[in-house]
Amino acid sequence: MYLSKLLLDPRSRQVLRELAEPYEMHRTLSKAFDALSAGGNGRLLFRAEPDRRGGAVTVLVQSATVPDWSRLSAERYLVEALPPKEVRLAFRPGQRWRFRLRANPTVKREGHRHALMREEEQIRWLRRKGERHGFRLADSGHADLPDLIVTPEGRTHGRKAGDQGEHQMVHFAVRFEGVLEVTDPAAFAAAVRDGLGSAKAFGFGLLSLAAIPPRTTG
Repeated sequence: MYLSKLLLDPRSRQVLRELAEPYEMHRTLSKAFDALSAGGNGRLLFRAEPDRRGGAVTVLVQSATVPDWSRLSAERYLVEALPPKEVRLAFRPGQRWRFRLRANPTVKREGHRHALMREEEQIRWLRRKGERHGFRLADSGHADLPDLIVTPEGRTHGRKAGDQGEHQMVHFAVRFEGVLEVTDPAAFAAAVRDGLGSAKAFGFGLLSLAAIPPRTTG
């Protein structure tokens, strides 16, 4: 598995358009990988993190194969692409991590997905994902490190082509940040690799992990 960090030009019309319609960003990022017909894997997770101060737009990309970001040079919106880092997934029961996840919490009723709008519903959704995918929400153990922060980011719109033509898609974005504990290493590794929740092609589902800093003592 590989992680890439891209910096996009916030003045680019293409970048602004793709931030508004993230499926188009998925299509652009996919150009850095071989097509399935040429032996490519096809799995791609990403998350855009705009700088509210007007700086470069950061995009994190997780892929099963090594990307060639030079293929995007003609797009004129890529400011910089840091070299991809190879990541080997190895976890232990009881291991704790800081995490960040931009998700589309939904529930399926009568064959249709419905967005979960209340924070308590969104947290329950995340807990259910944890039970299924080998982790649980945990205490941080730090006074200055919140256990869980839930930030609604509002609706996102986009279009996706299908067999019956183009479809307008609407998703409700929620950012989760906090601490989790691994309960089933194999299931958790699969969740990190494959992403969590629906609408992954629209910039959801990438589960980012970071080490918890050691406690400081006086």
